[in-house]
Formats: sequence, C-alpha cells, structure tokens
Amino acid sequence: MQVVSVSSLKGGVGKTTVTLGLASAAFAKGLRTLVIDMDPQSDVSAALASRSSHGYSIDSVLNNTSSSVVRQAVVPSSWTGPADVPVHIMMGSPAVSAHDKPTPTKQDLWKLEEALATIESQYDLVLIDCPPSFNGLTQTAWTAADSVVIIAEPGLFSVTAVHRTLLALQAMRLKMSPRLRTAGVIINRFRPDSPEHLFRLDEMKQLFGDHILEPILDETLTLQQSTGAAVPIHRWPGESAQTIARYFDRLLVKVLVEERF
Repeated sequence: MQVVSVSSLKGGVGKTTVTLGLASAAFAKGLRTLVIDMDPQSDVSAALASRSSHGYSIDSVLNNTSSSVVRQAVVPSSWTGPADVPVHIMMGSPAVSAHDKPTPTKQDLWKLEEALATIESQYDLVLIDCPPSFNGLTQTAWTAADSVVIIAEPGLFSVTAVHRTLLALQAMRLKMSPRLRTAGVIINRFRPDSPEHLFRLDEMKQLFGDHILEPILDETLTLQQSTGAAVPIHRWPGESAQTIARYFDRLLVKVLVEERF
C-alpha cells in the first residue's frame, strides 16, 4: 500500500479536484484505492457522493484507531459498481477540526499511521486530501504518508506557498518521518492565454526545477462538471475529458513509486 498526501498550504488551488483526478486515474488503472478526507470542509466526501450509515468518520478514527472503527469509517464511493475494483472513502467531518492543533503531540501525529496499519492489505493506494494549513491534520497525514504531492496554481501567492511547503516537508522528515519524499508539484488551473500565468509558470519552473510535474493542468469546466456529477473524469464523455484523463494518467505515474505496481 502506497500512501500519498495531496497538499497545499494555500487554499483555492483545486487540491480536492486534483485528488479526485488522481483517484480516477488509479481507478482506471485497476488499483484498489482509498481516499481519506482530512479537510474539515469535507469536499471530497461530497464529490464522491458517499454517506456513512454508521456516523463514523475520520474524526472517529483519530479518536479511536481500532480496526472496527476504521472499517466503519470507510464506505464505498459512488464511482464503483459491482464489477469494478473499488474506490472507497474514509468520510470527512467538520468535527475533525478539533484535531487541527497548531502544536500536535507525537502521539497525535502517529494516529493515522496506526489506523492505516489495520487495513493496509486491502488497498494498493491511499490518497489523503489535506486541509490548506500546516497544523495537526496535515502533519498527521504526512506522518502516515510515503510521499506528498503539492498542488499550486500559477500565481504569486502559490509560489510562496510551494516554497513554504517544501521547507515544511524538510522539517517533517527530520522531526517525524525520514521516509517521506516530495512527489512533486502539480500546477493546476493554468490559463495559457494569461501573461501573468505564463510569467508565474516560468518563475516556478526556475525556482522549483525538477519538482514541477508535467503535464500542466489547464483551467477547464470539464473537471468541474464531472466532479459535480460524481463521475470519475475517465468516464465523463467528450474529447476534453479524454485529454484530461490522459493527463492524470501521466501524473499518477510520476507521483507513484511505480515499481510497487
């Protein structure tokens, strides 16, 4: 099981949309996938149109990491039918914000790692949608992760946010998890007709070099439409959707340590 945290220390960059795109690529590849909704806004839970009949969520798991609680917090997504390799979701909850402390203890930080150890044989890939801050929830997700992929848009504040995220990752490797690697930076919502976006993209390539993952994701309504309909982009009709799906296929290969599969 490979665990990837999808992160940004700046909100509004389309982090959840990219999480869903990578999940769709994993679904198309036939990987047994679990999406964990660590963001108190719980957008990825809403996008996957899932509901827990037990009332369990990521908040429940961080309060009690027993295998019974973990299993009840995980539910099937709306994407998968009886013949499909499953995509599951560990449900989000606004209540998880209680765990987003600015100075979490080491015991707090290990909780998700402990929870995932109880189900690791069931999944090939775990994608964690993190909140846009470097408090307890993001640090907990990173402690459980093998790698972190950073989401950014081509703007001034995203440039500084990527820099802060890379520094935070370095600190986490020293503090908690030497195995944690930086999977790279995915640029989202790029407008090729915008001089500002072209300038910032060039700036980010100069500053972050090999961290920038290709292809760059253009701003498009197609992703919003498939997300709103709770359908993976790989099953959304149209040439635009097929192009975006191929982009996410390529990005998933770069994010993952591919020899594990």
